[in-house]
Amino acid sequence: MNLPKDPEIPAQINIVPLLDVIFTLLTFFILASLFLTNAEGLPVNLPQASAGKKTIEPERLTVIIDAQSQLSLNRKPTTLDALTEQIRASVNQKKTVLVVINADEKANMGSAVAVMDRVQQIPGAKIAIATRKK
Repeated sequence: MNLPKDPEIPAQINIVPLLDVIFTLLTFFILASLFLTNAEGLPVNLPQASAGKKTIEPERLTVIIDAQSQLSLNRKPTTLDALTEQIRASVNQKKTVLVVINADEKANMGSAVAVMDRVQQIPGAKIAIATRKK
């Protein structure tokens, strides 16, 4: 007895599930990379504070005081006198500027006070001190 043979169906690879997996992995890596970036760029060890506020201002300048009390404005090294002039120029362009001070906890307190004193003398400049939660 001869049974009829089914015609041979060529082998096929369905790539739709493979594309779903690839796009899922791509989405995961894109989202994960967004949380790995540091916006400020210079690492400082911030002091801890339990009561802190986060303010949102359109114009924001970041003053960094590292452990050796070296000053930087928006990741560019500067001096105290030049810092005052740079902040004053930013205030002239915008009416209000938020100056965020990122001071390392091992930095000289006198440097931080000197920066705050200079910034307070500039009309239109507001001061915020960056901390990390405990």
